[in-house]
Amino acid sequence: MTGAPIEVRLRTLLTRARVLDHELTGRMTDADAAEPLRDTVIRPLTEALVALGGDPEGPEPADSTGADRDPATTVRELAADLTRLRTEVAGEPPPTLPEAAAALQHLAWLFAEDDPSRAALVAEFAAIQAELPTRIQVAPNGPYLVTNATHVTDRLGEPIPVLPQTALCRCGESATKPLCDGSHARIGFSGAKDPARVPDERHSHPGDPVVVTDNRGLCAHSGLCTDRLSAVFRQKEEPFVAPSGGRMDEIVRTVRACPSGALDYLLDGRQPPPQQREPAIEVSLDGPYRVTGGIPLVGADGEPEPRGPGAPTEHYSLCRCGHSRNKPFCSGMHWYVTFADPPLSAEPTLYEWAGGLPALTRMTHIFYDKYVPQDPLLAPLFARMAPDHPERVAAWLVETFGGPKLYSERYGGYDHMVGEHAGKALKEEWRARWAQLISLAADDAGLPTDAEFRAAFAGYVEWGSRIAVENSQPGARPPAHMPVPRWWWVCGATPGARVSALAPPPDEETTDMPLPVADEAIGFAEHIKPLFREMDRKSMSFMFDLWSHADVSAHAEAILARLRQGSMPCDGAWPADRVDAFARWVDEGAPE
Repeated sequence: MTGAPIEVRLRTLLTRARVLDHELTGRMTDADAAEPLRDTVIRPLTEALVALGGDPEGPEPADSTGADRDPATTVRELAADLTRLRTEVAGEPPPTLPEAAAALQHLAWLFAEDDPSRAALVAEFAAIQAELPTRIQVAPNGPYLVTNATHVTDRLGEPIPVLPQTALCRCGESATKPLCDGSHARIGFSGAKDPARVPDERHSHPGDPVVVTDNRGLCAHSGLCTDRLSAVFRQKEEPFVAPSGGRMDEIVRTVRACPSGALDYLLDGRQPPPQQREPAIEVSLDGPYRVTGGIPLVGADGEPEPRGPGAPTEHYSLCRCGHSRNKPFCSGMHWYVTFADPPLSAEPTLYEWAGGLPALTRMTHIFYDKYVPQDPLLAPLFARMAPDHPERVAAWLVETFGGPKLYSERYGGYDHMVGEHAGKALKEEWRARWAQLISLAADDAGLPTDAEFRAAFAGYVEWGSRIAVENSQPGARPPAHMPVPRWWWVCGATPGARVSALAPPPDEETTDMPLPVADEAIGFAEHIKPLFREMDRKSMSFMFDLWSHADVSAHAEAILARLRQGSMPCDGAWPADRVDAFARWVDEGAPE
């Protein structure tokens, strides 16, 4: 079929996809489980065929049955054939063609048995479409079609497995976020801009020597400017920007951190050169896709997506919640529609709670770019540090706080860190100032301020910096070949383990608890465990698990005493009938 017309080959691929969908449905107990194939492959292939002048209901091609084939092999071949056909379409193919290719590549990846098989798949598809330029295409009323992007990360900075052709959700409804699952077609998503959106206008705010330019129509409301430099970037005030409210270096650093491109600056009347960053896509927490490195953004016709005055091409923020008024660009509506990613794990690491690599890198850059140069004690000490020193410290903290082993893999691990301090004879006053300023940098970077995190953070800063001073003294012999330390929460003080004194009063509970009637046998799983909320469980996790029969039965008398005196749970006493039920359970021997 290689020499056949494009529409004939596409018609064959469509028929093969329909056969595959039928086979997969027959293998599943629930036919709905195969719906994503129809949503993400058959529908876009049908639309692409119509756009290219073909007839999706024409006679079935003779070689399209694929009967008795292994589904994994069928999917892989189908994905490869469609990827190849996409590269051979003259001109700009219909966006639904790469949309279907993305779905099939991902399905083939899911069918692969192990990591080597998946790596081979990625290499195969990458070779087929190697001549295609790296770009992001905005499909009309559909997903973002990402071609040949290799650096896509989640909110923690960890790589997201992406195929050479990937479809990223932009309607906000996909069950497989950030990947598209075809939800946009089912809900009738519209990619149109809102006529009532903030005007796409660029305003100048003169200062000496810095002039700040601002386009509110591009703002994604990340808060990085108002949180870091509130004297210059004034929330709910006019004018929004007051260039005289901060130092030039602080203003420039804050403007360059703007992820949407709404902010820019002129220095002595000249436009600074664009930032030079690796092409990357970050799936931010509960917010937009943050794109850096100048990845081209194009529309359905392959032409550059229209942008407002002064909008940069090196970085921009793309809507991920589906409600932006300035689609495809983010307008901050995710705040108002309470768009949210799945929560962190029930017991997050310090690394997760801090915000991962992006947050820790933000902190170390603020520390070494802002605080160190102006400090008379630390500036000489770090005057000759390597350009990537902030990234190295961030990688160490990532690993220490329970994240990936970045420092060990990239920089040599514990032995390398010890070698960095050996023989430097660090002084206590240097260490104390370092500990003081890194805490300020954590504030500026927006790291969590809850007591639990800051207790653990401060604990590590003190512990680690004091050991660094010790290891740096002449004649010191630190143990060799140790692992990078792993830090944890202090004494079981984890997020959610207590009720904040500033929290609003809890809502009245309306759900009836399953209390046993007089002649009913009482049991832990049915009657006692449901009495304890997750908040109650977290608040006592430093002692025992309130959802564990073994723990509760072992401490039953102490728990009952606290229930009777009203000191447990900590946000209000139980009603008498619940206390009586717990007391009856204890009297009857704490049955399971």
